Amino acid sequence: MSGKNKLKKFADLSTFPNVFQNHDVRQPELVDYNDEKVEMKGNWKTDYFKNDHPLILELACGKGEYTVGMAQNNPDINYIGVDIKGNRIWKGATDAMDLKLKNVAFLRTRIEQIELFVGPNEVDEIWITFADPFLKKGKANRRLTAPPFLDRYRKILKPGGLVHLKTDEKQLSDFTLEVIKEDPATNLLYYKEDIYSEPLDFPELEIKTYYERMHLVKGKTIKYLRFTI
Repeated sequence: MSGKNKLKKFADLSTFPNVFQNHDVRQPELVDYNDEKVEMKGNWKTDYFKNDHPLILELACGKGEYTVGMAQNNPDINYIGVDIKGNRIWKGATDAMDLKLKNVAFLRTRIEQIELFVGPNEVDEIWITFADPFLKKGKANRRLTAPPFLDRYRKILKPGGLVHLKTDEKQLSDFTLEVIKEDPATNLLYYKEDIYSEPLDFPELEIKTYYERMHLVKGKTIKYLRFTI
């Protein structure tokens, strides 16, 4: 993608009513499509969605295929796709607007700062779909199921809230299983190493991201975990 296209997409984002952005990690504040500062922490349902429906986050949402797909299938649930890459969020936000989905928003920020923009007990579930597994030695703490991230999620999830991980990377799923095993506060509810080896147990797993389709073509198996923290 050319730099010009990226710049255009960033400019577009500033006009999208379903996108909220933190432009500078050193100054953690959100702006809306009017480039006005907004305080969304604890206020997503009242100020944006205008309802009291459950709220689900997709972290490292990329192009937002899962966020948009789940929102289409579940109009009585609110969804927020979170990613730091504006050119990726542009696709999901555009699709949501084209489909006239009112139960979708996108938040551009680093996930390390998620608790600055989402309030305590505000979230019912978290999805992590095909996030970067950070396989290189010394980068395990950057994995989105590493203990420091689970500690962040605990600050925003309701008691008993679910965390979902869908990945093609065995090293990430094994790592997550070990984290769950070592953390007495977590509870593994479901794990399957190859979800397509038999009929799916959960309909939401049918949604496929760009990366999942690419991995399936390469013959990789798709793993899925759900657990509470």
